[in-house]
Amino acid sequence: MQTHQTLSWRLSIWIIALTWMGACLFANAASIDTIPKTVITSLDRSQIPRNAISIAVVEIEPQKTGKQTTKTILGWRAQEPMNPASAMKLLTTLSGLDILGPQYRWRTNIYTDGMIRQGTLKGNLYLQGTGDPKLVPEELAKLMKALQALGVQKIDGNLFFDRSAYAPGVMEHSTIDGESLRAYNVPPDPLLYAFRTLSFQLGKSRTADFIDIRYSPAMSQLQIDNQMQLVDRPCDNWKSNMRFNLDPESAGNSSNTNKTDQPLTAQFSGAFPNDCKGVYYNVVALDANTFLTQGFTAAWEQAGGTWVKAPVGKSATVPLAARLLLQFEGINLADDVQDINKYSNNVMARQLLLTLALEKMGKPASTENGELVIQSWLKQMGLDFPGLVIENGSGLSRSESISAEQMNQLLITARNLPASEIFYNSLPLAGSDGTMRNRLMTQLRKFLHLKKKPEVRIKTGSLADVRAISGYVLSKSGKLYAVSSFINHPNAWKGMEAHDQLLTWLLEDGPEPKQAR
Repeated sequence: MQTHQTLSWRLSIWIIALTWMGACLFANAASIDTIPKTVITSLDRSQIPRNAISIAVVEIEPQKTGKQTTKTILGWRAQEPMNPASAMKLLTTLSGLDILGPQYRWRTNIYTDGMIRQGTLKGNLYLQGTGDPKLVPEELAKLMKALQALGVQKIDGNLFFDRSAYAPGVMEHSTIDGESLRAYNVPPDPLLYAFRTLSFQLGKSRTADFIDIRYSPAMSQLQIDNQMQLVDRPCDNWKSNMRFNLDPESAGNSSNTNKTDQPLTAQFSGAFPNDCKGVYYNVVALDANTFLTQGFTAAWEQAGGTWVKAPVGKSATVPLAARLLLQFEGINLADDVQDINKYSNNVMARQLLLTLALEKMGKPASTENGELVIQSWLKQMGLDFPGLVIENGSGLSRSESISAEQMNQLLITARNLPASEIFYNSLPLAGSDGTMRNRLMTQLRKFLHLKKKPEVRIKTGSLADVRAISGYVLSKSGKLYAVSSFINHPNAWKGMEAHDQLLTWLLEDGPEPKQAR
């Protein structure tokens, strides 16, 4: 017969055992949901609550068969749809690479209703765009050489621009922050030239005490009125004492195409610090027709071509009777994706989304059709993304959303696609290039002695109340992690430190630290 003391002792043992088993089970379950202490400390210091961040970390383990397995390392609110800001570009670029192929090239078609006689094109030129996101001065110069190779030295006609590839609504200049003159807010355009952005370079002249101002791309009717004064100040916050004005001001947002050949003056006044060695002021100050007309005219003249009369660019569709004079192909998609991801170019990402719509569903391309193409691609990949919202594909949006777990599924899927390495190498490399150029530099120096250097390939994202990271971490022991984390909170701008702590934790092999070899 058992005594009361024996029963009490055995009961105590069972309670201890059950408590220990429960603690182990809890520990195993909680390990996936436990945010690293360094990240928590940073969040607390930045006054960012834990319900404002989502984190997903998966280890990607390659197999001898060539396939891969995955192991979830960390999942904190990982299934919660969040605003990813520019990290959304990963979905647009990955689907674009897989659907269109890395060698896809945009075409800019030039038609004419005239004939070439003795070096003179007697007739109008019609430019028809398909949305080349990087028709920059260097590419336009190639187009001019191709035009001259047809025997054209002089043009006796006007310029017309056919933008029928896009639905009118996607070309409207609307912003989420009211900064219509900022380059990151440029709207899509089937005939987008040089991102429709005037880039002024300012700096103290090497030969005298005055400010040298240059600009790109060349414009046929743009002059600079430099009224700025050099002052003895540091270069920090140099824009605060500078004033810019474009005269006539009506050129900035005018839809009047009869002003495309009008002389323009960029006026700079105010104070400029003499410590500034060379800074850039980028501004979207001209309407699409004026920018393209003056840019095309200047490029033709720089190539040695002439005009009978300066053109006045106008919008028009290509007439049925016009003949194709030239089809110009831009750089390939693989190179475009590098710019989109490394430098977070919004309008390039938006035009890639519209290109998916144009190629798969015909014109006029719309963001709605672009979303349908991506949703169809996700289905083909076996990916179901509830809560996914695509507004424009660039992340410059208050409504776009995706979960950290879904973003990681994209990163994992990417490793099995033909364009895997192109996509991987397009992501900014911490401490080296793109938007990660100046991040994690101190942490990465610790691994300089290793033969195989760890690396962090991360697409960043930022809005006023959003900070995001998504990409890959190759740890010091050679493990490959997919990591995505979004912060949606008014203090999100302070969250970069927390994200850097998360990436540092993974560089050190996260939950299973090992000695570097």
